[in-house]
Amino acid sequence: MNSRFSVPEAELEKQREYAQLVKTVLNSRFPLSPPKAFVHTYGCQGNVADGERLQGMLMDMGYEFTDSPDKADFVLYNTCAIREHAEDRVYGNAGALKPIKKSNPDLIIALCGCMTQQASVAERLRKSFPFVDIVFGTHVSYKLPEFVYRVLCTGMRVIDITDSEGNIVEGLPVKRDGTFRAWVPIMYGCNNFCSYCIVPYVRGRERSRDFETVLNEVKELVKAGYKEITLLGQNVNSYNRDLPEEKRFPALLDAISRIDGDFIVRFMTSHPRDCTKELLDVMASSDKIAKHLHLPFQSGNDRVLKEMNRHYDRKKYLSLIDYAYSVMPELSITSDVIVGFPGETYEEFKDTLSLIEKVKYTSLFTFIFSPRPGTKAYDMPDDISREEKGRWFKELTDLQESIAGNRTASMKDKTYRVLVEGKAKGEGVLSGRTEGNVIIEFQGDESLIGTFVNVKVTEPKTWVVYGEYIG
Repeated sequence: MNSRFSVPEAELEKQREYAQLVKTVLNSRFPLSPPKAFVHTYGCQGNVADGERLQGMLMDMGYEFTDSPDKADFVLYNTCAIREHAEDRVYGNAGALKPIKKSNPDLIIALCGCMTQQASVAERLRKSFPFVDIVFGTHVSYKLPEFVYRVLCTGMRVIDITDSEGNIVEGLPVKRDGTFRAWVPIMYGCNNFCSYCIVPYVRGRERSRDFETVLNEVKELVKAGYKEITLLGQNVNSYNRDLPEEKRFPALLDAISRIDGDFIVRFMTSHPRDCTKELLDVMASSDKIAKHLHLPFQSGNDRVLKEMNRHYDRKKYLSLIDYAYSVMPELSITSDVIVGFPGETYEEFKDTLSLIEKVKYTSLFTFIFSPRPGTKAYDMPDDISREEKGRWFKELTDLQESIAGNRTASMKDKTYRVLVEGKAKGEGVLSGRTEGNVIIEFQGDESLIGTFVNVKVTEPKTWVVYGEYIG
C-alpha cells in the first residue's frame, strides 16, 4: 500500500472517539430505544462497498437500521455521478425528504459520494436544499462520526468536499448487506481519464490496498461462511501496477483461489488496456474463479475508441476475447457499451454491432451517451439527435436480445452449479446465478438460500432460465 495515500492511525483513532461521543449523545436523546438510520446507495458495486462501511460507522455510533426514511432519525444517500439520470434521481429523492424533515426537525439528512464530490453539486445542495445537514465527498467519508457529532452539538450544517489524490482507509467497521456474498475493494480511483468519465475527478488517482491485507480479509470472509467474494476496483487489472508481478492482480487472484473453503471469486471491472493473457490463464486454472469476465469495450470503432481515450483498439480487444475463449471455452463475457458518443456516425456505430455479433456476449450494459460536466467529451460537438441515438440503441438491444436468447437456448438440459441468492416470484421459487452470471429460477426450500446447488435447465428464456433442483 502506498503510504502517501494512507490515513494516519491518529486520525482514525480520533474518529473512533467521535463515534463514542455521538453514541453518548444519542443515548441521552433516545433513552427508550436506539435511533434508526436509513442508508441508500446509488450506482456501482464500489459504492455498495462504501455504503457498507458507512453503515458500519453508523452502527458504531449507536444507530440501528430501518428500511424506510419515514421511520428514520438519520437518512444518508450515498450518491453516484456516472450519468445525469442518477443525479436527477438523487435530487428528486432528497427533495422528497423536505416534508419529513418538517415533521421531524431533529432528523439528520446527509448526502455523500461521487456526486457530492463535485463542487457544483455541493453548491447547489447548499443553496437549494437547506434542510440537508451534511454534505461530504468521497475523500473524507471516514470522517462521518465527526460530521454527525458537529451537527448534533451545534445544529450547524457541515459541507466538506475536500479534494485530494485520494486515500486508503483500513480498519473501518463494516456492516455487510448480506451473509454469503461479499464485496472486497482491492483498489480505489482511476488513472485512465476516459474522455466521457467523471470518476478520476471524484475518486482520485489509483491506489491499491496491501496484498496481504486483502488476502487476509478474504480468508476471514471465507472462514465466516461467505460463498461468493467479488473483488472491486475501477480497473482491477492495474492493481499494484508499479510493483513486481508477484504482487499484481493475477497473483492476487491466484492466491485467493488457493484459500481453503467452498467459495467462488469474481472481480470487476476489468479494463481491456491492462487485461493480460496471464490473468486469463489464472482464471482458467482454478475452479474457484468464476468463468465470467466483464470486459467493457464501449465502442467497436477505432476512431471513436481513440476519442474516448480508451488506449486500445478493436484488434487488441478481439485478440483478448479470442484468447479468453481458447483457454475457457465455457466463458461468459459481459460488457458496457456507449451509444451515440459525440461525433459518432451511424457507419461507426455499425462497427459496434459487428463486434457484438462476433463476441456474442451473455449480456450488455448499454447506455446512450450522457455528458458529464468537467470531462473532455462534455465540450465535444454532438450533432446526432437524442431520437436518432434512441433508434441506434434499439437496434443494439434487439441484436443483443437475439444473441442472449440463443445463448440461453444452448443451456437447455445442462446442469449448472448455482449459488442460491433468495426467493423469486411464485410460491416456493428460488433464484440464483450460474458461474457465468446467468439468473436461474427453480422450485426449492428456503433453507437452500446461501448455498451452492446443482440445477438442470428445463426452460430457457432470454434473460432468465428456469430449471429443476438436482441436489
